[in-house]
Amino acid sequence: MATIACAEIRGIIFDLDGTLYVCDRYAAEIQAAAIGYIASLIQISSAEAALIIAATRLRLTAESGTVPTISAVCIELGGNAPDLHRVFTQKLRPEAYLVRDERVVRLLERLAEKFRLAIYTNNNRPLTTRIMKCLGLDGLVANVFTIDDTWRGKPDEEMVCRVLAALKLAPEEALFVGDRYDVDLRQPEQLGCPVYLSQHLEQLLRLERLLTCSEK
Repeated sequence: MATIACAEIRGIIFDLDGTLYVCDRYAAEIQAAAIGYIASLIQISSAEAALIIAATRLRLTAESGTVPTISAVCIELGGNAPDLHRVFTQKLRPEAYLVRDERVVRLLERLAEKFRLAIYTNNNRPLTTRIMKCLGLDGLVANVFTIDDTWRGKPDEEMVCRVLAALKLAPEEALFVGDRYDVDLRQPEQLGCPVYLSQHLEQLLRLERLLTCSEK
């Protein structure tokens, strides 16, 4: 089993959606809200908007070699992040889908005894607050960085540097954990941060065992 050498690690920066929880039904609701936003923006049906979003995502993926976020796709189609996230805040209902998982809560409690914990997410602050309450994580993470802090969505080198500066961590001291390598992890890794890809809860729960810390 692979390990993460962490003699230098002092902080762990988690993505939120798809990392600290996985819920396909809620992910589908996010997609539906984005489709509704584009349908209203360019005055087409939801079915047409879904097709245009899918085609645009495929084109952007082919052009860049990486899968874009839903925010990036909507911006490419003429939208903007503040308006999209206003729709998300109004339409999304994390309370209907997300439930507290004691295994995740205990994991973060234990990690918080050894590391500075933070969340860095492309979600907006109102929804992030509601999601963390649903998951029982409110109060466990002191530093939360959301897209509406600067409207600079992941992946973004400047925002990674801002996160590191705010946490007073050198790159080698900051472990980034996320479910999408190109979105959450590639930029931090290029800056010298250790990274951990976690795409389901079993991988997340293995994180504590993979962290092999030497005594300081």
